[in-house]
Amino acid sequence: MTIAQQLATIDRLCAEDFPTGHGGSVAGSYGGPGGPGFHVVELERSGGSTGGGQGEQEEAEQFEALREALAQRLADRWGKPDWMSLDGVFLRAQQGDERIPEPWASLGAHMRNAQVWRAEEVGRWVALGISRLGEDQEFRLLAVITEIDPP
Repeated sequence: MTIAQQLATIDRLCAEDFPTGHGGSVAGSYGGPGGPGFHVVELERSGGSTGGGQGEQEEAEQFEALREALAQRLADRWGKPDWMSLDGVFLRAQQGDERIPEPWASLGAHMRNAQVWRAEEVGRWVALGISRLGEDQEFRLLAVITEIDPP
C-alpha cells in the first residue's frame, strides 16, 4: 500500500462504525480486525521470515522507516504523537490485577510500542505500530482506530 492508500484506509476507519462483536471484515486486517469500540488494520506486511541476522535487521529498519513516513503525515494532521510503551500494558494484563481493555491488551502481546494520536474531530484514538508475534514471524505495520482510551 502506498502512504496515500494507508491514509485513506485510516480516514475510512475513523469515519466507520465499529463492529458490534469481535471479528469484522476489514480487508487486509491482522488477527481480529476489530471489536466493540475499535478497528485494527494491517497496512503493510513483510515478505516472511528472514532467518535472522542481517536480513532481519534490515527488515526491521525498513518497517521503522515505513512507520515513520506514515507517522509524519499523521503528525501533520494531529500534531506530535505520544509514544506509548506496550510492554507494561502486556505485563499488567498478564498479572491479572487490572483489566486492560481491548484493543490495548492484545496489542501489548505483539507490539512493543505505538505512536498514538487523539483525532479530536472524530473523537477517536489512532495508534500506529509494528507487530511481530515471534522471531520467525513477519513484521506488520498496524493501525488501530478506537474510542477506548489508552490505559
